[in-house]
Amino acid sequence: MANYNQGSPSENQSGAAASHNQAKAALEQFKNEVASSLNVSLKQGYNGDMTTREAGAIGGEMVKRMVAYSIQNMPK
Repeated sequence: MANYNQGSPSENQSGAAASHNQAKAALEQFKNEVASSLNVSLKQGYNGDMTTREAGAIGGEMVKRMVAYSIQNMPK
């Protein structure tokens, strides 16, 4: 049986939490960049007062850019 030496469960969990926090921060930065390019101002924290159109425009543009990035970086 192979020994993969993955470290203790607590080490794996803390590494996963750090990775999760980094991904969350990157998506937050991406969202802010997209909102800025669409001239939609976001506040730090809760943005429940923005219109559905504004929120949809941000989310739609994020998806559009992620799909374009994925297609561009696919192995050929």
